[in-house]
Amino acid sequence: MAPIHQISKLFLFFYLITLAACAQENRDRPNILVILCDDLGYSDVGFNGSKDIPTPALDRLALGGTICTSGYVAHPFCGPSRAALMTGRYPHKYGSQFNLPVNNSGPQSKGIALSETFISKLLQDAGYYTGAVGKWHLGEKKQFHPNNRGFDDFYGFLGGGHRYFPSEYKPVYEKQLAAGNTIINDYLKPLEHNMRDVDETEYITDALSREAVRFINDAPKKDQPFFLYLAYNAPHSPLEARDEDLQHFAHIKEEKRRTYAAMVYAVDRGVAKITEALTANDQLDNTLIVFLSDNGGKLSLGATNFPLKEGKGSTCEGGYRVPMFFHWPDVVPAGKRYHSPISALDFFPTFAHLAQAKIPASKELDGKNIWYDFINGRNARSGEMVYAMRHREGYSDVGARKDEWKILKTGQQPWRLFNIEKDKGESFDLSEQYPERLREMVQETQQWSTSHSEPRWFNPQELEQLWTEKEMADFGKTFLAE
Repeated sequence: MAPIHQISKLFLFFYLITLAACAQENRDRPNILVILCDDLGYSDVGFNGSKDIPTPALDRLALGGTICTSGYVAHPFCGPSRAALMTGRYPHKYGSQFNLPVNNSGPQSKGIALSETFISKLLQDAGYYTGAVGKWHLGEKKQFHPNNRGFDDFYGFLGGGHRYFPSEYKPVYEKQLAAGNTIINDYLKPLEHNMRDVDETEYITDALSREAVRFINDAPKKDQPFFLYLAYNAPHSPLEARDEDLQHFAHIKEEKRRTYAAMVYAVDRGVAKITEALTANDQLDNTLIVFLSDNGGKLSLGATNFPLKEGKGSTCEGGYRVPMFFHWPDVVPAGKRYHSPISALDFFPTFAHLAQAKIPASKELDGKNIWYDFINGRNARSGEMVYAMRHREGYSDVGARKDEWKILKTGQQPWRLFNIEKDKGESFDLSEQYPERLREMVQETQQWSTSHSEPRWFNPQELEQLWTEKEMADFGKTFLAE
């Protein structure tokens, strides 16, 4: 038998090798930072051509990485879009195709099905330190809480939006609380940190940036790669901006546009601080940053989506084609534009690949790992459809793109066909010139719709009756011959 001291040395040798291997694995796996804005217009950032809203911090990252000119989300509204990002699946397939009900709290509150694994949980199980900051909107009940969906650290609010100035919303909340109200508007409730209310005092956008910096500063102590999901509620309504930020936009005469611009400016200021924190912690070079909006900008509240048609809520391009970029020094090509379609659905399998995380065989996905095609400038979704469907009052609007072609069905109009590369504004219907192409794409979209589930909730609630009366689960006349 070997002497005790030799055994100890041997044990120490293998222990050090194991530590080195773990350290190397962590270096090989990037940190992943997703920065999500709320209702940000396609053309309201400098890297997409904004003339009146400067976004220098975002532009530096975008121009130092690859800008996705055809970046899509899976739904033109907040909640379903976020659900798709987290699950890698169209929200229609698990009953989450509507926003969660307003003031969705209490014992009967709803949330994204627990059978759906979130990317946060997959990364957490793979050894990532995980954080969520900002807007959740995926369920308020305990089992739906971020801390129970794969996030080690959560700072933010659970509902679909929030007021921005604590000095204004706190007195209203406290007054309602003192009056014994059991249902209080989500926009007024205290922010929370890991299930405990906090007494926030800063303008909310600045508070969320502060907490993202805190997480980035804490992460190196964990000796793990990190995943941070930073979900700003700006520039979502209510339109509320700091006076100092408004002064930068005195030249904008239209009040809504001016306030909206100041809210975007506050986000950009926060991104600058986050970039500084990554640099100070020697993490910028090993962090994949993905920036996007949850859906298109809301035109009636100051946003622009030029050159795209319409905005938030629409299945025209302006509803779900969003500003997007990827940044990772010396890995993601710098100064490039990626024009092929890419979907937020693709984040789940792509992040899993980069994190060396094993996706369970039972996990269904609508996204795909686009990484190698993306960094090499190839179309990762060649010949594949990217869908959007919004249910309205008795009918459904649909948009679906394959390569350079898009079909569109809105309101009571017949199906239309566009070459979306040449006609981003969807102005020239080519259905008469290419009837067979239109027919094939409509049939493919109809086949996709057969995989949908019944909604688990409705918003507004009145749509539940229409859903039954109009037999909307069969999509009525949506897919009848064009």
